[in-house]
Amino acid sequence: MSGPLLHRRFPEAAGALPREPLGDGPTPVRELGGLTGRVPLWCKDESGYGRGGWGGNKVRKLEWILPDVRRRGARTILTVGGTGTNWGLATALYARERGLRTAVALVDQPVDDHVRRQLERLRRSGATLHLTRTKARTIAAAPWLFLRHSAHGHLPYFLPAGGSSPVGTLGYVEAALELADQIAAGALPEPSHVVTAVGSGGTAAGLALGLRLAGLERTRVVGVVVNDTLRLDARTVAALAGRTERLLRARGADLPRGVVAPNDVTLVRDWLGPGYGHPTPRGTEARRLAAEGAGLDLEPVYTAKALGALLDMADGGRFGHGPVLFLQTHGPRDGD
Repeated sequence: MSGPLLHRRFPEAAGALPREPLGDGPTPVRELGGLTGRVPLWCKDESGYGRGGWGGNKVRKLEWILPDVRRRGARTILTVGGTGTNWGLATALYARERGLRTAVALVDQPVDDHVRRQLERLRRSGATLHLTRTKARTIAAAPWLFLRHSAHGHLPYFLPAGGSSPVGTLGYVEAALELADQIAAGALPEPSHVVTAVGSGGTAAGLALGLRLAGLERTRVVGVVVNDTLRLDARTVAALAGRTERLLRARGADLPRGVVAPNDVTLVRDWLGPGYGHPTPRGTEARRLAAEGAGLDLEPVYTAKALGALLDMADGGRFGHGPVLFLQTHGPRDGD
């Protein structure tokens, strides 16, 4: 692929929307047979996206964020995540390669082998880790964290959990345009629904905006909420899509207002379980089915819950005749 699809879609804004390629697309799509007999099920597999020490959906966001960090003259990225944060790890690894520092405020989540491995990777990544433990303590510590990571007049560049800022959300506007090209080329049929895990909303918001910009009016985004520490519903996701739309216009893109409405996105919470980071029996079973039946490497916090929800919703007739597309966002490296 030569150049971002967003630049081709909005050439008038290309110079004001810098992107640094960190992965290779398009990511593959394939039909998943045998997981459900109720609807045709497809997968867009983002796991291989990323040339560095971590992959998946976080890398797509960083392609747009890292140039913005440099544009603002920041030298340190300050962000927040759970103890086993994929987002914090991806940020630390890709920022370090570009001479940027990363500090992460870590909020407690249930600790299992997956989280222990992630925490060890975080420690090796060179990031400065602050164990703030709760959302309230993280908010209270924010002024100190900003001062702690300011140097020579340079404030840190703050990123919300998951990189779900308007700039980060551009990563999944781009991915949705990529998906539309794959549909146009006949690689897969236009799905009735795209199902993704929602931990902070940026992936779902970007997909919703990108699908509408691509003219895929039939396709609806279904977000499976996996995080109980943030307000996540259709309105908050549509609002993030709206802020991303405004960013595009501010950078010169010619697009209409109100591209995404709340009814373009459905968020479901029934598969969250006890809370963020808590494995669920349905997620564990979906993870096993994905590995044995489709060769997909899911993890318990995000993607296993999302697939479990998809399979249950398909069995309940929630998708009609489909087809349904599952977004595999987990990008493990070194065997996890």
